[in-house]
Amino acid sequence: MKIKAVKFTKDGFMMKSFAFGGGLAKGAISPDEKMPSCLQNYLIDTGAEVILIDTGLPAETPDTPPSEGALIYVGKPIQSYMSALKELGYRPEDVTKILVTHKHSDHTGELRSFPNAKIYISRIEADAMKLEGENIVRVDFSDGAYQNFEKSQKIADGIYYIFAPGHTLGNSIVIVEFDGLYYLIHGDVTYTDEALQENRLSVVFENLEQARDTLNRVREFVKKNPTVYLSTHTPHGYQNLESKKIMRLSDDDIVSDIELSSELVQERANTNEKKWICSICGYEHYGDEPPENCPRCGQSGDVFKLQD
Repeated sequence: MKIKAVKFTKDGFMMKSFAFGGGLAKGAISPDEKMPSCLQNYLIDTGAEVILIDTGLPAETPDTPPSEGALIYVGKPIQSYMSALKELGYRPEDVTKILVTHKHSDHTGELRSFPNAKIYISRIEADAMKLEGENIVRVDFSDGAYQNFEKSQKIADGIYYIFAPGHTLGNSIVIVEFDGLYYLIHGDVTYTDEALQENRLSVVFENLEQARDTLNRVREFVKKNPTVYLSTHTPHGYQNLESKKIMRLSDDDIVSDIELSSELVQERANTNEKKWICSICGYEHYGDEPPENCPRCGQSGDVFKLQD
């Protein structure tokens, strides 16, 4: 079995307040500290199958430099996702399965490009994206618990698709057991390794309590198992993979960081205003029109999608 990173941007940044500020009062984290960012997704070659974990940004996504005050800039394009895949030696028709961690477009952008692949995605996310077709597999995670995670689906020997909500309501992760190690491939449970180590959520979530529970479970799993932690938005992701670096966590007690009321979040979600979602970072905007630029990631308003 081989696990590879599909790299398609570099030299980005995120503000620490973005990566660490979920559930904290505004101003609790320094507004000036930056951390490196990039984008990569992952590929599993079992020898019998080629399985993708997410499919990058759409090729037509504009390369927009960060605006002043942007909380995250995903980085300069290295190449398109499909070109990066080709560089690794794979053709679209080689891919047999795609496991989608969540609905954001930096994880689903090229689902359209794989004619032979079965697309496994949680039923919640598939319904949110209104995905249809014989190749769409709506997953209900019906194979029971996997260690300390309550719901899972076995995809192949040693490959488990696991329900891990919070970042989005149907968010999932993938765990690969191989050669005595556990490779934990996730979309955005955290945006940085440091946030995992310091037990902090990002500011991007659809349900704060679920996001906290998922992070707690991920940390518990990592403490109990030799785990290589593979992230999407930090260079640590591909670096950890290349060196097979085992994540180490302290035994500090789980912090309580929920200072923002989920009722307030839900109250805003129930408004009659139009809801626009940034397809890059998930920022929600309410109004008749999308903003000129995303206040979180700095991308132009073209990347906003109207949600029904």
